[in-house]
Amino acid sequence: MGEQKCIGILTSGGDCAGLNAVIRAVVHRATGTYNWKVMGIRQATKGLMSRPPQAIPLDIEKVDSWLTIGGTMLGTTNEGNPFAFPMSDGTLRDCSEDIIEGYHQLGLDALIGIGGDGSLAILRKIAQQGNLNLVAIPKTIDNDVGITERSIGFDTAVNIATEALDRLHFTAASHSRVMIVEVMGRDAGHIAISAGISGGADIILIPEIPYKISQICAQIQERQDRGKNYCLIIVAEAVRTEAGELVMHTNRLGQSRLGGIGQYLADTISDCSGAETRVTVLGHTQRGGTPSPLERLIASAFGVAAVDLVAEEKYDCMVSWQKREVVSVPLEDAIAKYRPVELNGTLVKTARGLGICLGD
Repeated sequence: MGEQKCIGILTSGGDCAGLNAVIRAVVHRATGTYNWKVMGIRQATKGLMSRPPQAIPLDIEKVDSWLTIGGTMLGTTNEGNPFAFPMSDGTLRDCSEDIIEGYHQLGLDALIGIGGDGSLAILRKIAQQGNLNLVAIPKTIDNDVGITERSIGFDTAVNIATEALDRLHFTAASHSRVMIVEVMGRDAGHIAISAGISGGADIILIPEIPYKISQICAQIQERQDRGKNYCLIIVAEAVRTEAGELVMHTNRLGQSRLGGIGQYLADTISDCSGAETRVTVLGHTQRGGTPSPLERLIASAFGVAAVDLVAEEKYDCMVSWQKREVVSVPLEDAIAKYRPVELNGTLVKTARGLGICLGD
């Protein structure tokens, strides 16, 4: 078995379904196979910045019921860059050395970080600065982390968006309306196109494909000419206006977030087609709920594989799902650029082959 190690695990960035299933798998493999200790770090890097570091020991008995629980039992954060962390007095402070010291105070031999490309880029920079042993697991409902076909959270988000479309079919038909569903997708349209195909959308709009309102209205009219008195549209939040502008909303704290493209489309389509429109913004419902069976499967495979990489001392790597297998890839390459929807890929070809309008 070799020497007993103590490994840490944290979840960073936005929450999503499947995170607890990953943690559970890590604990099972680390403690059950290798007889290692596992420390669950609270609130991502904030837990390592705290003094004493905020972490709890994890064992199989504690995590065994976590498989079907949504969110993350360890907590997470997607606010505050550790290299310019906002302090109570309004100043910014580089807290990276605090995180490195926290790693050592916990006596960690390695850290498994679960996050999206932004979180993983920060973790990698800290690991390189402090010579820490890091293994990464990709997590984002947007499914846009590089060099992996699947990330934790994606499948469940698609299931939720698909169910929304399934439900809206009936009310759209009943009232002869154009129903627009706005889904998440900060840079890429993976959720929109996957759910759109699965849920029978008539029009799918993704940021990778520029659209024309005239084409959308023509599709609505064509359906009306065939006796179809309703239309379902799914749109990713990062889709721009026809003029190329991002639609943002600002909260009471002055923070800007993507959101509002659905209402923009509803107003514009209503003006050009005369159709009655309604908008459903799924928002954070896509992150919540019980993880799908496929989500649990991918999460479990990722967790086991990540621990095995620690056992093999293969660090600065990320586990990746490719061709129905888990492989390891260089973390540097995985976060180098995001993975958009491929314009000539299977999903776009499938949508077009089904007669779904992509707006172009």
